[in-house]
This record gives sequence, C-alpha cells and structure tokens, in this order.
Amino acid sequence: MSAEIPNVPRKSGFKKFLKILLILIILTGIFLFWWNYLFVFGEGVKSGQLNYVVKKGNVFKTYEGKLIQSGFRTQSAGSIQSYEFEFSIADDSLANYLMNNSGSYYDLHYKEYKHTLPWRGYSTYVVDKIVSMRPATH
Repeated sequence: MSAEIPNVPRKSGFKKFLKILLILIILTGIFLFWWNYLFVFGEGVKSGQLNYVVKKGNVFKTYEGKLIQSGFRTQSAGSIQSYEFEFSIADDSLANYLMNNSGSYYDLHYKEYKHTLPWRGYSTYVVDKIVSMRPATH
C-alpha cells in the first residue's frame, strides 16, 4: 500500500511576494499620512493682540485668526513690519470666546503640523487653548 498525497495546489511564490509588498505599501502609506497630517511637529505659546477671528471656507467652514505680536522686524532696509501670527482654531467654543474678546492680549497655545487638512483649517498652526488673556488698555 502506498500512501497517496492529496493533490493540494501550491501557492505561487510570486503571489506571496505581491501580497507582502501590498501590505508594506499600505502600511507605508498609513505611516506617511500620519507623519504629514496628524503628527504634532511642534508646540508652543504665542503672545499678542488678537486682530481678528473669522469663519470661512468653501466646503469645510473653519475658524481662522490673526494675532499681532509686539515688536518689529524689517524685511528690507528702511521698512518696518509687525510680527503676525496667523492660525486656525481647534473648536467652536474657543473661537466664539476669542471673537467676543477681540482686541485683547492673549497667550495662545498652539500645535504645529507639517501640512493642513481641509477640515482643520488653512494654517499649519492650530490654536487649541488660551493660556491667559488681558484686556486691551486704551
């Protein structure tokens, strides 16, 4: 009696290679998306007088703002320009608070990303909280 081996189809080595390659490409794509759009590249605090906060956008309405920092810099000889910090705002309640107190001096905590996402705003800087606020003195 001879033992017969059932006729089992063998997997092609090329198909196995393609499957592993596809998995590696997908994992690399996920990592690159996370690295470029979700990874917090930097964090910090900016201080200055709040110039404006607006809600704008064609499809995704986001809050955008500008903070005028004290001090001056010169781009070319003989010209003076103020420091401006343009940012997006993380949530509606924070944006409404800033809008209602426009013109005040703020210390704003922000997160910096490498690239923007349409639903996160136009800026790579996203303000996520107010560290302190001082009313403007006239």
